[in-house]
Amino acid sequence: MSEALSVSSLIGIVGAGAMGTGIAQVAALAGHKVALYDIDPAAAEKGRKQIVHDVSNLIERGKLAPGAEARVKDGVFTVTRLDAFRHASLVIEAAAEQLDLKRQIFGELEGWVSRDCILATNTSSISVTAIAAILEAPERAVGMHFFNPATRMALVEVVTGLVTAPGIAQTVYDTAVAWGKIPVRARSTPGFIVNRVARPFYAEAFRLLNEQAAEPASIDALLRDSGFPMGPFELMDLIGHDVNFAVTESVFCAYFGDPRFTPSLIQRELVDAGRFGRKSGRGFYDYVSKEPVPCAQTEPAADRPITIRLSRQPGPVGRLQQLLRDAGSPVDDVTSVARSPQVVAEIDNALLLLTDGRTATECARTLGTDNVVMVDVALDFSKTRTIAVARALRCSDVAYRAVVGALQNCGMSVVAIRDVAGMVVMRTVAMLVNEAADAVNQGVCSAADLDRAMTNGVNYPVGPIGMSDVVGVPLVFRVLRNLASHYGEDRYRVSPLLAAHFWSGTSFNGHGSNCDAGSVAE
Repeated sequence: MSEALSVSSLIGIVGAGAMGTGIAQVAALAGHKVALYDIDPAAAEKGRKQIVHDVSNLIERGKLAPGAEARVKDGVFTVTRLDAFRHASLVIEAAAEQLDLKRQIFGELEGWVSRDCILATNTSSISVTAIAAILEAPERAVGMHFFNPATRMALVEVVTGLVTAPGIAQTVYDTAVAWGKIPVRARSTPGFIVNRVARPFYAEAFRLLNEQAAEPASIDALLRDSGFPMGPFELMDLIGHDVNFAVTESVFCAYFGDPRFTPSLIQRELVDAGRFGRKSGRGFYDYVSKEPVPCAQTEPAADRPITIRLSRQPGPVGRLQQLLRDAGSPVDDVTSVARSPQVVAEIDNALLLLTDGRTATECARTLGTDNVVMVDVALDFSKTRTIAVARALRCSDVAYRAVVGALQNCGMSVVAIRDVAGMVVMRTVAMLVNEAADAVNQGVCSAADLDRAMTNGVNYPVGPIGMSDVVGVPLVFRVLRNLASHYGEDRYRVSPLLAAHFWSGTSFNGHGSNCDAGSVAE
């Protein structure tokens, strides 16, 4: 049975950039001696000094005990040759994301380290199997993917290649736990867990922008206010569009052009223009000028409606109905207006529907009424303060304003978006759930590890599998089927695992699913 490396074990780090020095700091604070190598000795020494400086700052701020400074001063030392790792128990490579470079480093390391030394790569997307293929003993190679900054981000993806020895992976897993991290197990597939499953968060935002559904600030606000820590455009500005675009291209190519991972022409234009985001001063937003950051474009105040008629519905529809009741509007709880299972309410002369992946205009035609307004989903309606609506093309201004007034009376700011299928939050959540289901279905990781990775790696309020419990498997299924029909693209194909849970009437946790979305065909 494997266990964590003892604190007497020497840890080697190859690469003294931000990731390498961050990992070195984590290992040193856990009590290890750490040998830091970089092809540029000056960079290694700079990295060591940065570690001491950062730890000193943390001590001054009360984040670390005073003894921590001595641990890193005594524990971290620089080396100028790879033969200095001959007594290391674990060497973590944190060099540039280039397969040939990583293979070269691994090949050289194998000539110096002991037979028992574990060789780990911090790669974020390159195949561990491909890196390990250069080795005479590829079973000793494993992925140990930290997230930036390694000192603060808890997640570590422990990635097994085709021939990685189970005991090696377990030792790395246990060592990550001993270092205060939250490890998850993943099989070496393109993007591993986080960089694969997070793609729809960016990709659907670009699709919405391309369809002129709303401007970036409104899309950011809608997703941020739904519970995500940042909107997609502000997050990509922070990450860097050059980095984000490169990862998307890598995953797209690695999956042989799967349309779910198609890169955006909008982002390529930004990269071509040198607008990488915060680090270049401009991306979707301007970080150089002193102009205020753009805000969501919200609707002006509207009058409260005269009447609201509700039908009793479960799931997200019911949660939104409860807000309408609690807001003190004149609500009739007994009149049935459920001409469609996603009907939230009849508000004066308008029907308010929760999006199910169709446009408001299509629903209006199906229901035989012009005055249809669609509302987006939220992961927690009780906390959401910004919500999107879309009106059918022939919806009257009077009917539309009644819906806006009702939602504003619930304390929400209302963002009017173009009548696009699936709206903003719903199509993003549906695609995140779908990608997560495919990753689990393909044996990349367990459902529990997937949600653990997404909540700790990108700080989602709940993991995608958990999102399916909040929104309901039936509604996610319907949204994807309707998006596929609307766009005619394989991009929105339903994961076989998600489909299995829909047809069996179960959620991913094995319980009965939330049947708030009605039948498949209407």
